[in-house]
Amino acid sequence: MARYADPMSNPAPRPRILVANDDGIFSPGIKALAQAMSTFADVTVSAPDVEQSAVGHGITIRRPLRFKHTASAGFGDIPAYRVDGTPADCVVLGVHLTGQPDLVVSGINLGPNLGDDLTHSGTVAAAIEGMSLGIPAIAFSQQATPAGEYDFAPGAAYAARLAQEVLTRGLPPRTLLNVNFPALPPRGVRVTRVGEHRWEDRIVTRHDPEGREYHWVAGTSTAPDAHDEGTDYGAVDAGLISVTPVRIDLTARDLLGELAGYVPQL
Repeated sequence: MARYADPMSNPAPRPRILVANDDGIFSPGIKALAQAMSTFADVTVSAPDVEQSAVGHGITIRRPLRFKHTASAGFGDIPAYRVDGTPADCVVLGVHLTGQPDLVVSGINLGPNLGDDLTHSGTVAAAIEGMSLGIPAIAFSQQATPAGEYDFAPGAAYAARLAQEVLTRGLPPRTLLNVNFPALPPRGVRVTRVGEHRWEDRIVTRHDPEGREYHWVAGTSTAPDAHDEGTDYGAVDAGLISVTPVRIDLTARDLLGELAGYVPQL
């Protein structure tokens, strides 16, 4: 009698996912994201030991870094490491010290990353670092309610679904996904472009008890295209999940020919 192998005796290996963020290893957003990913993948967390919001894509090169297992962060069976560096540092160390993952995910950030926020966001920078290492990467962020509260459950569930699609389909070179969740349970999903959201900076100058000046960088959020649901800001403002494909190509290709015609030659 012919014997057939039980397909369950040799199941396919689970994908490996590295989870990072910029809010720090004790943030509830990264815990929700890691736990959602662990339902279908082997997850490792590598996150800053303290908040690193708005540090951009900085890499630490002038001092050594610490990479410490942190059971007290509350991830249960998911191995979690804290790093005394930037979000990009966390991805570099996570990849090189724990093994190449199949996917890098970052977040869920406390607060959205829309428009020009992408240029200084540590959450997006962690995804950029994964992308630069040749690993598909997704950044996740969430808007707060007017009371400053977050319900990460709907976003984390959607993040798990999207991650599985990216693991199956991949992403083009030099491309990542930037995903933003609305404050309330989303009413749909929109693929969007990066909008014109930006901050109009202002400097608040004060004096310490010894009379010396110090300065706070403050600002006002503006979005001229706030009502355009085709933009990331407009979609989130309308209660939709915004999924934006972001390509990191810094060359202004449309200017190459014109510039070659007038730059001084030697």
